[in-house]
Amino acid sequence: MSELDIAVREAKLAAQQLSESWEEINLLYSIGEILGRTVNLDDAARTILNEISETVGAKRAAIFVHEASSGLLRPVAVLGADAAKMKPIAIDDESSVAARVFRTQRPLLVPEGELESPLEAPVRTGAMLSVPIMWTSPTGGVPLGVVTLSGRRASERFTAGDQKLVAAIATQIGTAIQIDHLVKASVATERLAHEMQLAHELQMRLLPSPNVVAPDATCAARVEPALSVGGDFYHLFKLGQGRTGVLIGDVSSHGYQAALIMALTMSAMAIHAQNSDDPARTVTSLLASLSDELKQTEMFLSLCYVVIDPERGELRYANTGHPHAFVVAADGTAERLTATDPPLGLGTEEPRGSRRAWHRGSDLLVLFTDGVSDARDDRGRVLGEARVLDVVKARRAEAPQRVVDGVFALVEGHMGRVTPEDDQALVVLRS
Repeated sequence: MSELDIAVREAKLAAQQLSESWEEINLLYSIGEILGRTVNLDDAARTILNEISETVGAKRAAIFVHEASSGLLRPVAVLGADAAKMKPIAIDDESSVAARVFRTQRPLLVPEGELESPLEAPVRTGAMLSVPIMWTSPTGGVPLGVVTLSGRRASERFTAGDQKLVAAIATQIGTAIQIDHLVKASVATERLAHEMQLAHELQMRLLPSPNVVAPDATCAARVEPALSVGGDFYHLFKLGQGRTGVLIGDVSSHGYQAALIMALTMSAMAIHAQNSDDPARTVTSLLASLSDELKQTEMFLSLCYVVIDPERGELRYANTGHPHAFVVAADGTAERLTATDPPLGLGTEEPRGSRRAWHRGSDLLVLFTDGVSDARDDRGRVLGEARVLDVVKARRAEAPQRVVDGVFALVEGHMGRVTPEDDQALVVLRS
C-alpha cells in the first residue's frame, strides 16, 4: 500500500471519528436544550430517549426513575414497546438488569440470554446496555434511576463509546430529576404552608369573640398555637340571668390531631353548656361525647369550666387536671381553682364540681395553659407561673385586655426569638 493510500485511509478514518464525535456532541447539546426548556420531566424523558436511541441505534429503550417511598423503579419513558404493559421493578429484583445497575451504581452490558427478567422483556431484544442515572451531591453519588438500551440495529454490538455517551446523558438526566424533585418539594411545601395557614385561620374563627359575654362580663382572650394549628382553646357562654360560662382547655399534644379534639370539644360544649348551668354535669356530658375520640387518638384533655353567677355571688367550676386556674381578688390575693378530677381520657369516674364566693366588679378570673408559664428562653429557663401571676396582680384593676397584653408581653420578652414548644392560651374575665 502506497503512502498516498495510507494517507487517504487515515483521512477517511479521522473524518468518520470526527463525524461520530460531532453526533455525540450534538446529542449532548440537544439534550441540554431539551432539559432546559421542558417543565414536565416525563415529556423530557420521552424526547431524550428518542434522541439517545437514534444516535446509538437502539430499537428498544426505557428510562426508569426510582420512587423512594415504594422502593420501585418506575418506567417514565419507553421506546419500542407498549408503555402501558411496563410494570415497576423492585430494586432488589435479582433477575432484573436495571435493578442490579441501580444497586451497584455501575453500568452493565448484558449479553443475550443472561439476566432475562419478564418485567424487562417488552424493552429487551438481544443484549442490553444499562447505565445508572446519578446525582452527584456534596456527600457522594446518589442513584436516581436507570437507562436501558437494547436491540442494536444491524446486529452491531454496544461499545465502550456507547456506554460512555449514555453515561454522560444519564448525568444530565440525573440533574433534571433532582431539579424536578426539588421543584415538586418546593411546591408541596408552599401548598402545605398555605393549607396550614387556612387551617390556622379556620381554627381561630372557631374561638368566640370575648364580646359575646357582654354586658354580663368584660373578657379578653388570646391563643397562640405552637404550630399553625394546635390544641389550646377557650369558649365563652351566656347562660342567662347574668350568668357566664368560661372554658379553657389543653389537649395533650398539638398539631392536626389536637386541633381535631379541640374542634369536637368546642362543638360539643356549645350544646352541653346550654343544657345545664352545673359545670360538673356539663363536663360529664362532654366526656360522653368525646370518649371514643380520646381513646382512638390516645390523647387526653385537661380543662377548667367555670360558671359565674354574680347575682348569687357564686363561682362554680369543674377542673379536670388543669393547673393554671385562678381568681385574683381586689387585694391581689390569687386563689387557685384546684383540680377536682384527672384530665378527660385518663379517669373513669364522672367529673365532680366545686364552688367559691365571687365578688362582682373586683374579682378577676384568670385561666391559662402551661404553654404560657412553661415558655423557655434561649438558655432553656422556664418563665414560671409566679411571674405570670405577678403581672396579673400588678394589672388586676385594669381592663382584662390590658392584663392579657401584659402577660403576653412578658412571655414574648422572655422567649425572645425562641420558637414556642407548646400552644399558649389565656383568658381573663371580670363580671
